[in-house]
Amino acid sequence: MRVTRACRAVVSAVLVTVAALTGASCTASSAGRPAGPTATSPAAAASLAALRAAQRATDGAASARVRSTTVMGGQLSLRADGALRWRDRLTGTLTITYTGGATAEQMRALGVTSMQARYLPDAYYARLGDAFARRAGGRHWIRYAYDDLDALDGAAGADFAEQVRNTTPGQSVKLLLESDDVRRTGTETVAGRRTTHWTGTVEVADVSDAELRAQLTRAGMTGGSVDIWVDQRNLLVKKVEKGRTTSGGYTQTAYYDDYGTRVAVTAPPAGDTADFTELAPQS
Repeated sequence: MRVTRACRAVVSAVLVTVAALTGASCTASSAGRPAGPTATSPAAAASLAALRAAQRATDGAASARVRSTTVMGGQLSLRADGALRWRDRLTGTLTITYTGGATAEQMRALGVTSMQARYLPDAYYARLGDAFARRAGGRHWIRYAYDDLDALDGAAGADFAEQVRNTTPGQSVKLLLESDDVRRTGTETVAGRRTTHWTGTVEVADVSDAELRAQLTRAGMTGGSVDIWVDQRNLLVKKVEKGRTTSGGYTQTAYYDDYGTRVAVTAPPAGDTADFTELAPQS
């Protein structure tokens, strides 16, 4: 198959899409590390205890249905809907619809207005449709193996792969635990559930974990805010992340429900799948 400029453009655009969905511009994995700073007052201790309870409950639920909207400045806006499981590694499916931005216009010009994403333990798959298949030897799917992303020159590929493999709704709680001004703002009804609203801001330069701070810096983040709504079972119902990056603003709003839902996902047929290294070989 002849590799075309259009194929390369799609490969890059899918990576931008996945980065936006996983919050790679605004969050990074902190699994296995202490969760945030130490409380300095009784009120702060109570806040941290409540947030850590939310982190444990949400991570422990292992799966949920997800719907979200994401805007990355003028580069990309999209909405996503599906079900994800995060026990061990992220698995699941999302239907992603491009709604605006330069990347969306680029994809529309190539005949792609939406895609199906499949997350498996070893790779991410994107189905781009018939217009893309005509340019890719009849194959509808692109496979992004995490090992291949790890092997890319520089830290970007490895950071991207690690972020996708470790993404959970609880990541928003982990980031909020790094805030110096986290506070409870009251109770609200969200999607028919009674919730407690927590908010805080994060400056990357002030993040206490050195590895997390380095990952955020490499992603181009300088700071932002996190709002979460937690129900009476300590499960995350809604999150809003807003970030400042070196390339512009980032906002993601997500809703979570049906925790514990069954998530079954399989790899697409090999004969209908092209590897990203084939479509966009590294020099």
